[in-house]
Amino acid sequence: MPYQKRSDRRGGENFAAGAVSEGTVAGRNAFRELLASGRSIDKVFVQRGERSGSITLLIAQALERKIPVIEADKRKLDALSGGASHQGVVALAAQKEYCTLDDILSVAAGRGEPPLVVILDGVEDPHNLGAIIRSADVFGAHGVVIPKRRASGITAVVEKASAGALEHMAVAKVTNIADAIVELQKKGLWIYAAESGGEDYRTLDFSGATCLVLGGEGNGISRLVLEKCDFRVGIPNFGNVNSLNVSCAAAVMLAAVAGKRHP
Repeated sequence: MPYQKRSDRRGGENFAAGAVSEGTVAGRNAFRELLASGRSIDKVFVQRGERSGSITLLIAQALERKIPVIEADKRKLDALSGGASHQGVVALAAQKEYCTLDDILSVAAGRGEPPLVVILDGVEDPHNLGAIIRSADVFGAHGVVIPKRRASGITAVVEKASAGALEHMAVAKVTNIADAIVELQKKGLWIYAAESGGEDYRTLDFSGATCLVLGGEGNGISRLVLEKCDFRVGIPNFGNVNSLNVSCAAAVMLAAVAGKRHP
């Protein structure tokens, strides 16, 4: 299917921004990206006696920025990270802010690229959310949209699973996914629902303004959201299991979009 330019239609809901997380960042890669992001960091806790690998350099970088470095035992770091694998480093930073849909589109405009947005309809596992944010960053997406209810928000586990990609990714949290889709359609985006039995994703041209919609781990994309999408696209299955994990499916689809845009 060739790309067709969608006409610009105006109007729609104004999606407000708000605070996103408790500001806890766990893990060495996540802390490295946090340092690079310029976000204000209150303090960093380092596991007592841990100096292996990159941790010595990270401590030096924190001290150079006059960030307090506090040694603590592993139980303290486990509690701070909420059970996430922290690799001996947990930072307390200023809260990352949720953005708006318009902010995401502005990122695309700033890069001079057609928008690529990922909408997640009810992804509840924070590890999946973090992995999807990581893939979204790797393959050039401009933002990720999540719902306010019945879905994972940004937590220390998500930040760790994203391997630091969260620091570079715009994330919007909206009240209603279906309304967000309509708003993006009015801005000129085509909406593709990742759905079993849909048109083979390899035959499609994602070079224009694109939004990928993926459903949650249990129920997939809700009926109302699916009805709002322009196309249903699927990933061919040549094996025995009936589907991919949502984070794996997101990576496959995002790689396909990147392949069309950067041949």
